[in-house]
Amino acid sequence: MTTTTPGATIAQRYLEAWNATDSAERRAAIEAAFAPDARYVDPLADVTGTEALDALIAGVHQQFPGMRFGPVGDVDAHHDVCRFRWGLGPEGAEPLVIGFDVVAVGEDGRITGVHGFLDKVPAGA
Repeated sequence: MTTTTPGATIAQRYLEAWNATDSAERRAAIEAAFAPDARYVDPLADVTGTEALDALIAGVHQQFPGMRFGPVGDVDAHHDVCRFRWGLGPEGAEPLVIGFDVVAVGEDGRITGVHGFLDKVPAGA
């Protein structure tokens, strides 16, 4: 990310959590980015809490080994909400999956909720 707005910082921490493959690093990244009772919902998942989110992210890494999440476009933010697009694919290549997330942020700067949408998903995923 090229900007340092609060929304960009939130999106960067969010993507760091989703990119962490080591279980201890992932858990630390999740705890830094998300409130303990954060809810994540998209067309394929509906989980609440850091443990459930950790399991969800680990499952994505099993389904898409070696793939990385990266920003697609700019982050838009106001008040306690930001939205951004992300892509998942091989580093430096066209993303196989593209999504759009709207996140709510608590007073401590951590994510309290995510409403995710999938814009591009490969067949069979």
